[in-house]
Amino acid sequence: MPMATLSGAKRKKVLAALEGNWQAEMEGYHTYKAMADRDADPVRAQVLRHLAQAELEHAALWAGRIHELGGPEPVYAGSPGGEADSLANRAGGIRMALRRLEIEESRHIAHYGEQLKALGDEGSIAILDHVIEDEQDHYRELGSLLRGHYQAPAGAPKIDPKAVLDELLAKRNRGRKQPGAWIGDAIYGVNDGLGAIFGIVSGVAGATAGNPKYVLLAGLSGMIASALSMGSGAYLAAKSEREIYHAELAREREAIQMNGPEARELLSLYYQVKGLPEADALHMVNHIASDPDQLLRALASERLGSSEEALSNPLVSASSGALSTAIGAAIPIIPFFFLQGIPAVIAAAAVSLAAHFAVGAAKSLITVRSWWSSGLEMTLVGAVEGAVTYGIGILLGRGGM
Repeated sequence: MPMATLSGAKRKKVLAALEGNWQAEMEGYHTYKAMADRDADPVRAQVLRHLAQAELEHAALWAGRIHELGGPEPVYAGSPGGEADSLANRAGGIRMALRRLEIEESRHIAHYGEQLKALGDEGSIAILDHVIEDEQDHYRELGSLLRGHYQAPAGAPKIDPKAVLDELLAKRNRGRKQPGAWIGDAIYGVNDGLGAIFGIVSGVAGATAGNPKYVLLAGLSGMIASALSMGSGAYLAAKSEREIYHAELAREREAIQMNGPEARELLSLYYQVKGLPEADALHMVNHIASDPDQLLRALASERLGSSEEALSNPLVSASSGALSTAIGAAIPIIPFFFLQGIPAVIAAAAVSLAAHFAVGAAKSLITVRSWWSSGLEMTLVGAVEGAVTYGIGILLGRGGM
């Protein structure tokens, strides 16, 4: 629809929608690009760059239509890393981030589908038809990445084996730790501490009618025990994970020394499953195999699904586990420092249930559930736990135990 046929109010509405579309596509471009730069998997990184370029092309289409309608030049208002810098994507890891992007692509498709009916601007509708088709391809591409075998849609550029090889070697050389990997452990630590001590506090409060002396004694003892248990458990788990990794690495090294051709063929098959043609995969593997250490790291990464840089640090795991558990455990105890009797019980229940909701909402950082549904679920679980243990405490108290 030419600009002259759009009324002032209609033109303003269309320009606002196009501005929103442009912002969303630019955010998608920055998100895909930042994730590609950080991804240690070279095949996945190249696919993410292809998706970033497609988002940039979509943004150019929207900017062109805005210009045709006489609108102002759009200015990106988001983060330089897009949603890749969000706490949710950093805490959840690459697979959870890809799942979030897959969901976001489906939302974009639905949103653009609604605009097909609502905009009433022929030029914008033509762009929507093209963009929706591309977004559907993006949704399928992200799904294939999540399943571990990339399938490029018709018309998409083929994976460049030389670029993949260069990126693989560069990222193998410098390694890359996973920032924020401890956040998920900390959230579960708070959850465990809060749940365990809220149950103890509720039970003792029910048995003693909220006597702060006994509640604090039981609560503080439980807090210390839970924190030490969680910290030592996290330390041993992380340490065992490293020991297992190094043992598997030693087996891979021995296998390469005993049968190098078989190891190279196996690595080639891994790359072929990811979408590289056989000749290109063999070419990559031959380049990697020129350095035995590179071959070992590449093969171990594919077979074990991890690298040494991505493993948890035992001391960091122990510290975050113990501290987060202690923080969660302290919440139900705090009111008994200032109150006693039924008022203390009510205050402890209120702050504990609020904390349950907050922890549940925080768990959405490492899942794809909405924060409010996760928070309500945790609140319900906490309420049932508190009511049951409080009731048991009353019965035990009346029984003279």
